[in-house]
Amino acid sequence: MTDGWDWRQPGGTPAPAGPPAGATPVGPPTAPHGAPGGTTSPWWSDALADPWRDPYAPAAVLIPGAPDAGAGPEPVSDPDAPGRPKLRQLLLVPLITALLAGSLGGALGYAFAVRGGAGGGVALGARPAEAPGLAQRRPESLAGVAEKVLPSVVTVRVSSLGGVSEGSGFIVSADGHVITNDHVVSGATGRASVVFNDGSTAPATVVGQDPESDIAVIKVSRTGLRPVEFGDSDALAVGDPVLAIGSPLSLANTVTAGIVSALDRTMQAGEPGGPVRYYAAIQTDAAVNHGNSGGPLVDSAGRVIGVNSTIKSLVAEGQEAGNIGLAFAIPINQAKRITQDIIGTGKARRTVIGAQVGGAGTVTGGAGVRLAAVEPSGPAAGAGLKAGDVILKLNGRPMTEPTDLIALVRKFAPGSVVTVEYRRGSARQNTSVTLAADAK
Repeated sequence: MTDGWDWRQPGGTPAPAGPPAGATPVGPPTAPHGAPGGTTSPWWSDALADPWRDPYAPAAVLIPGAPDAGAGPEPVSDPDAPGRPKLRQLLLVPLITALLAGSLGGALGYAFAVRGGAGGGVALGARPAEAPGLAQRRPESLAGVAEKVLPSVVTVRVSSLGGVSEGSGFIVSADGHVITNDHVVSGATGRASVVFNDGSTAPATVVGQDPESDIAVIKVSRTGLRPVEFGDSDALAVGDPVLAIGSPLSLANTVTAGIVSALDRTMQAGEPGGPVRYYAAIQTDAAVNHGNSGGPLVDSAGRVIGVNSTIKSLVAEGQEAGNIGLAFAIPINQAKRITQDIIGTGKARRTVIGAQVGGAGTVTGGAGVRLAAVEPSGPAAGAGLKAGDVILKLNGRPMTEPTDLIALVRKFAPGSVVTVEYRRGSARQNTSVTLAADAK
């Protein structure tokens, strides 16, 4: 059977069995496994590696026998022989794979480092703990309290002859009543308006004002509002945490934190030509500035315990003042009572003790407040007090200035019973006084 190649010598003589002339045999010229004798096989042992072989020609794979004893070392195959994978090719594949894997790993590492905020490939600082979502913040946290109160706080704008007066306020009824300061709406010549926490606006009208307590009530033309929750200003203690909320310097929805710095701090305030305001204020170090006036001071449960009203400053009269950590709020028990009076009757009742203080008989040295006159049928006279008596304490609160007695008396509602410690001559005595509303 022919293999497709003519191996005959010129002239028709068949070529001898074996490889063509000039071909180098590979492997020992031994017979195939099982062939008798040691004659050379008529088949090429490396036929499968011969690049010139007819692919359709038969081939035999020879399995060499065990080497003869004393035989020389087996010849080493040439790694670069035709048809065999070269060693450099075998090494090149894993090398390229390693380089690609390293490049990919480096690129991913750099991307994760940049995404994690590291600069220059170096991670700085510890891995931050997972921050809680807004919905997970505890209601008693500062953020939880602010979230609760802010929807009930408004910015109050009133047109006046001097321009637009702006302050803060807070909703106290679902049908739109808002508490603010009297000095925010005083001098109004037109309708007021409020800006809600979500930025929407609504017109408002002034229901009533009490200049002496610096409380005013306005009514918003909107229903279904969310009123604040009231706290108890008489239950406060120095050091209690508080938040002041409002629109200082027209920055709406501003929240500042502090503590109750003092209680029953006598405040005497008023604008030139206007009434003098007296109240026993809550002092706080929460940042309060112009525009905070009328906004709520709330406790750690989000309950309103005061109405932010005034600040102390080191600037000269007439200059713009800023926060120095001395702010004052009207106690909410007093503000709530006055608001109910204004809504119910259009005006507030003023609490009195039925005596006049100061004058020529004023006590020096801060050892009490001398009564200059006592109304014959007033509360003080009914309790046995006389002109010339020195009031030392009212409900345990020491009196050092005439304004102390005025401010503290107005803190209580008409009909309240207070204890009075006084000195008549050299004797100290105590009595109870039932406070009354001014007849005016």
